[in-house]
Amino acid sequence: MQFLVTMTTQVPDGVMEAEVDEVRAREAAHSRELAAAGQLLRLWRPPLQPGEWRTFGLFEANDADQLEEVLSSMPLRIWRHDDVMPLEPHPNDPASPTPLDAGATEYFTIFKLTVPEGAPAALVDEKIAREATNTRRLAAEGKLVRLWKRDDGRSLGLWQADSPEEMTRILTSLPLADWLETDTIPLTVHPSDPAHAAA
Repeated sequence: MQFLVTMTTQVPDGVMEAEVDEVRAREAAHSRELAAAGQLLRLWRPPLQPGEWRTFGLFEANDADQLEEVLSSMPLRIWRHDDVMPLEPHPNDPASPTPLDAGATEYFTIFKLTVPEGAPAALVDEKIAREATNTRRLAAEGKLVRLWKRDDGRSLGLWQADSPEEMTRILTSLPLADWLETDTIPLTVHPSDPAHAAA
């Protein structure tokens, strides 16, 4: 089972910079161990405010208890709060993850689908079928990397695009776009991201 974890670190006042550096070095080394064990899949940095220290992590675990063991083993946990979002397979998730494009920016999208009241069932089925076809095409073109279902009824997408404008064009091209409420989060590379360490 996969989980998206938002990891927010707050170093207490009075902690020496040398201690912070030492803990961060141990965190990076342990992240490599977790990646080698198949428990840490990806790391990203979201947009941050000055002084903010936050990371998105994609983890693999049998259940929430095993995930907590993994998170508790990470050195930065002494200063960190973790928000866990369980992820479920999405029927339109690409059969195999799309390879990373080194020149592209990755984005998360959070989709909330609202079918208009009174929409004919045939129209709903047709749009959903076209959406599935379109997502397969976007994956083949290297734009859609992953797609999951969240436990709050929304969907989480991982994309890559050459610019914010291209990302906007991709999303507006989706057959379900007019029924989707979409939040888009640009991501930057985390220095301990297993995908880039393996590249």
